[in-house]
Amino acid sequence: MKKRAQWSSRTGFIVSVVGSAVGLGNIWRFPYQAYSNGGGAFLLPYLVALLTAGLPVLLLEFGLGHKYRGSAPTAFRRLSSGLEGRLGSWEWLGWWQVGVMFVISTYYMLVLSWIVRYAFLSLGSGWSADTNHFFFNEFLRVPVNGNPCHFGGLDGSSLLPVAALWGIVAVILSRGLQGGIERVNKICMPLLLAMLLLLTGRCVMLEGAGAGLDWLFRPDFAAMKKPAIWIAAYGQVFYSLGVGFAIMFAYASFLPRKSDLVNNAFITGLLDCGFSILAGILIFSMLGYTAAQTGRPLPEIVSNGIGLAFVTIPSSINLLPFPRLMGFLFFASLAIAGFTSFLSMTEPLLAAFTEKYRMARKRVLLVYCLAGFLASLPYATRSGILVLDIVDHFMNHFGILTAVLLEVAILGWVFHLDPLRRHLNAHSDFRLGRSWNICVKYITFGFLAYMVLTNLIEECGLGLSPLLTRLGACLPPAAVPAREQILQPYGGYPILAVRIFGWGILAVILAFSFILSRLRPSRPPTGEFNDDEC
Repeated sequence: MKKRAQWSSRTGFIVSVVGSAVGLGNIWRFPYQAYSNGGGAFLLPYLVALLTAGLPVLLLEFGLGHKYRGSAPTAFRRLSSGLEGRLGSWEWLGWWQVGVMFVISTYYMLVLSWIVRYAFLSLGSGWSADTNHFFFNEFLRVPVNGNPCHFGGLDGSSLLPVAALWGIVAVILSRGLQGGIERVNKICMPLLLAMLLLLTGRCVMLEGAGAGLDWLFRPDFAAMKKPAIWIAAYGQVFYSLGVGFAIMFAYASFLPRKSDLVNNAFITGLLDCGFSILAGILIFSMLGYTAAQTGRPLPEIVSNGIGLAFVTIPSSINLLPFPRLMGFLFFASLAIAGFTSFLSMTEPLLAAFTEKYRMARKRVLLVYCLAGFLASLPYATRSGILVLDIVDHFMNHFGILTAVLLEVAILGWVFHLDPLRRHLNAHSDFRLGRSWNICVKYITFGFLAYMVLTNLIEECGLGLSPLLTRLGACLPPAAVPAREQILQPYGGYPILAVRIFGWGILAVILAFSFILSRLRPSRPPTGEFNDDEC
């Protein structure tokens, strides 16, 4: 039997798990969330969310993965065996997380290809002065009034980079845990930090940067009374740390039995938070400079969502000193952050199949990369960004949040947290108190339940059922959209497109989760991995 893969050192584990956590959610999503939710009014709720929900759930997943020595499906299967048949097996929840992660990886790769192309564009002809027109009409060639169901043919300029990136991923992961993921992160994470520090150091000295930073750091205590800001803060923490993605289960399972789990979790959370704030300083400095140069107020120059990275930032780069160098450094840093996160998305699936079905890692990797490439094709069409928008919305608002909610619920209310807390304390330099139980069982569970419920009410419509109507009446009025808004499908897309690329994909993931949890391997795995077991 081959020895089960392990990290070469604590440093190797931390740079890899930080490489997983630090991605597009830090450099791109965090600044936009901060801007959309009042700048300084968002930072305090974000830090509270990190301490009361992000770190507690990260510890939960570290503890489960390490204690049961396996991926998310393996950990939930072994956890369920302690119920002696009551409530059935929760293995399907682990497969649900793996399935959601697979779907996210298929469109994440396309966005990564756009970033790589923009990095090379910045060195050459670049983009036009009208960055919005360039991105949507020349770069993506999105059809006017496009229908997500009418793909409009494959875009070769997107397809070739996607194929190349899938090939690079296959080569790196074929080298295993230490020779692949760990080695790449040991190179990429220090390089990413150096590039961000260089960019930030230059941008904070620009004219108008102080006004942008004032927007980021000035607190608005009255705005903090709005539930939407707290919901956004908790959502950003879950998204940024990568909890609910099945990644942390797999990564923690490769730690030696004698490892400091609590310290590792706190280091990961604080470094992830540090990267987010550093990225916020960089982006808001650039926005403040752009506002000063154009004479326009900051709110008028910020684009929504994906437009921040591909419309607003390129507009700011056009005005910067040495725009080609600054543009390349920004998009190269974004590409590095996205690529290291993408590598981590593959490990939960590889670990899950190799553990349960004793399949060769390289065989699973080959099938995964081929399937992932084929599943990426709809996004590489002229209407691909429309499909991506729908799928991303449903994966984040329902796929991930539901996974974390169920994870917290069964651990906090069914299995009890004390055995897991004892395991964490036995593998840590300092002990967790019962405050950790309270955070997981009440604070995290409460916020997640609130977020999932409001998402359901907004997406399904108050007219869907009397139950949702009654539940909506229990929420604050600000949390429930107007009836006219609710009855409109997400994004104003055709309802068929929302059903196919939103609810339909979620239904397929759920079906496969139950099927895979019911399939038995030809050779049943042992109750728990030993360090010398493959």
